Amino acid sequence: MGLKLWFERGAWAAQSAADKVAAIEPEKVNSIAVIRHAAFGDMVLTRAFLRELRKHFPNAKITLSIVSNYSFCVPEDMVDRIHIAHGSDRRNISRVEQIRQLRALGYHDLIFDLASTSRSAWLCLLNPAKLKLGFPYHHLQRVLLYDAAVLRSDLKFELETMLEMLNLIGLKTDWPPRFNLLGEAMKRERPYMVYFTSASTAGKCWSANRFSALIAQLADEYAEHEHIVLEGVADWESIDDVMAPLKNRRNVTAMKAGSLEDSIALFKGALLLVSNDTGTRNLAIATETPTVGIFFSTVPYRYWPRYGGHDVVFNPDGSQPEVDAVYQSVYSLMQKIQPDSQRAVS
Repeated sequence: MGLKLWFERGAWAAQSAADKVAAIEPEKVNSIAVIRHAAFGDMVLTRAFLRELRKHFPNAKITLSIVSNYSFCVPEDMVDRIHIAHGSDRRNISRVEQIRQLRALGYHDLIFDLASTSRSAWLCLLNPAKLKLGFPYHHLQRVLLYDAAVLRSDLKFELETMLEMLNLIGLKTDWPPRFNLLGEAMKRERPYMVYFTSASTAGKCWSANRFSALIAQLADEYAEHEHIVLEGVADWESIDDVMAPLKNRRNVTAMKAGSLEDSIALFKGALLLVSNDTGTRNLAIATETPTVGIFFSTVPYRYWPRYGGHDVVFNPDGSQPEVDAVYQSVYSLMQKIQPDSQRAVS
């Protein structure tokens, strides 16, 4: 049984797309390529999309195309092959070699472009497929690169848009999404909350004095809980300024970020994470841990799952949110999850 283009509005398809989709039988699909050139936070959310591919195309070998300068947290356990395109860390590579590497993606029955960049456009142009799907911002890209496309918006959780590519061809996807992120929850003496105060750039970081004031207020409100302040691995991600006003609080703990496995265990055991707009928050989302995101320099909706106890705090004018607004968000979430608060206790 073939598939079907399943939409009336809200997507785009070439005139030939309906016939191409109808000719595809999921059990007979042999190979699929997924193009995802993104940093680790976006990459970890891709796991839910790859899981759906495994479910609907059980006999297909899946190739994941990544870019060389973003290789952390690649879900190698969910794919059969990794294709690496030359990124910004390999600018000295000749144009001929770059094209050769792009062509190395090869033929696939299905190509899903989850990047929508100039590099992914070249991958779609240089590699043939029975069906190509994407989520570009511009209409011209749809016409030139794909057989069908969903409409992308910064006002919607991006994983939803990715899954809509599968809905577009008649496939039912799980919601809430499932990430199949393996690992055991960390066990500590008391239930604990985690705070991550840094981000990929300093411009995304809520001020240290605000974080200190928030943690102090929550440490008083939830005095029987442990409050873990997680320090990033880069030199500039020091939490010294955040911790200085909190040094005499026995229920506030500084912790250095460890391996990916350590982070997964930490978040799986946590009641919730309070964080800036950062990939670390996406990792917590993938562990099904509630999160509060603090936004002021980036659009919040694209990173706001409307399920599973996640919230974002931002001001309409893009200024840094005040402490009380973040406190109220955390308090509201804790009211909902307190009955389950013993899950992280050894």
